Amino acid sequence: MAAAASASTRKSMEINVAERPAAPNPFATPYGSMPASRVASTTAVFSQKRPYFRSRRIKKGEVERPWLEKKDPREKWVWIIPVIGIVVGFALSAYIIWDGTRKISNYKYCQVLDEDFSRGFDPNVWTKEVESGGYGNGQFEVTTNTDENAYVQDGLLHLKPTLQDQNLIETINTVDLTELGICSSLVFTDCVSATNTTNGTIVNPIKSARLSTKASTSIKYGRVEVVARLPTGDWLWPAIWMLPKNDTYGQWPASGEIDIAESRGNNYTYPQGGNQLISSTLHWGPSHSADGWWRNHAVKPVLLSTYPRAFHTFGLEWTPKYLFTYVDSRLAQVIYTGFNKPFWQKGDFPVADANGTRFVDPWSQTGHSATPFDQDFYLLINLAVGGTNGWFQDGIAGKPWVDASTRAKLDFWNAREQWLPTWKDGGAMEIKSVKMWQQEGFNGCSP
Repeated sequence: MAAAASASTRKSMEINVAERPAAPNPFATPYGSMPASRVASTTAVFSQKRPYFRSRRIKKGEVERPWLEKKDPREKWVWIIPVIGIVVGFALSAYIIWDGTRKISNYKYCQVLDEDFSRGFDPNVWTKEVESGGYGNGQFEVTTNTDENAYVQDGLLHLKPTLQDQNLIETINTVDLTELGICSSLVFTDCVSATNTTNGTIVNPIKSARLSTKASTSIKYGRVEVVARLPTGDWLWPAIWMLPKNDTYGQWPASGEIDIAESRGNNYTYPQGGNQLISSTLHWGPSHSADGWWRNHAVKPVLLSTYPRAFHTFGLEWTPKYLFTYVDSRLAQVIYTGFNKPFWQKGDFPVADANGTRFVDPWSQTGHSATPFDQDFYLLINLAVGGTNGWFQDGIAGKPWVDASTRAKLDFWNAREQWLPTWKDGGAMEIKSVKMWQQEGFNGCSP
């Protein structure tokens, strides 16, 4: 009976399912919920096979833009402020350039020297000075008048250091340049050197060159430009400088000295500054112990390089109002000294020296603020080696001698296996050209 009831129940359920209307498709377009007019229009649209998606892009001119009708007065500052910043930037740059050059006047000049060495070495222009005294700096070279140390090759003037005759260093002897008739100085110690194997003193262990225009060309105010490549090598000391033709105000440094460019041949790692730097200096003072050089001294590095890698122009401009040195461009100044007050006042020297001798102003009688740099100066170019004046500081970078030692030259000579190989490539100073101009109104210059 239960089975019959179950069968009856299933039959009843099948009838009910069959009579139940089909459920609507949830993904079908709900036309049944739309009004008849909407259904008809929708059907008509699809019957015309038009795309279902329509562009919603707004046509030009359909959107109102009230900001075009009335501009915000603050909007102009959006471009005014940047423009003002640009103008101010240019103005500041122009002022910096002007301020650096405002004291530079375009003077007229007479060219008094134009040397490019195309015709070789001219002894009428250049004097090869011969001395062994170290020029007050205890330098280790004797300068010679031979082609071994100063010569022209391939249109370039070369100043090249070489080793001294070993026999002169290792045996007792005396070298007297006066007896040989070639010494350029009247001072005994500048002309005589000796080797004494007992106390360790020796003749100068290096031969090199020092050239000057003293006998041919000098200027009182004007310009100088030397195009040169500086040497590379440990303990080399190249210099381009000027001295007074006459000691008008007394012995050095009372009559002045102008160092246009000095350097060291040691490489850029040298703590005092190697061949990536040059320095310019003015020397002036009432005595050796009172030299105001440190008040007019500056260094200039070469950008991302060293000076021996290329030729550079080392220049001087000198007038009754100022003096400055430069490298490659007159705007790239190294030192600038205005003659705005007497050098005695600039020096602020002590009252007396260590011995109690009172210092006296050697320049007061002229009444010129440029004194002592108001006399004729001539040009010198030399390549020194070593020295005992502190240009190479004791105790750094393996310096093989001590300045105060009487054996300084011998100690340097004994270390030649260390420093001589560094001279092999680029150990000579090369000069491409030398030019000098006399300012109009002085020394007969009237172009």
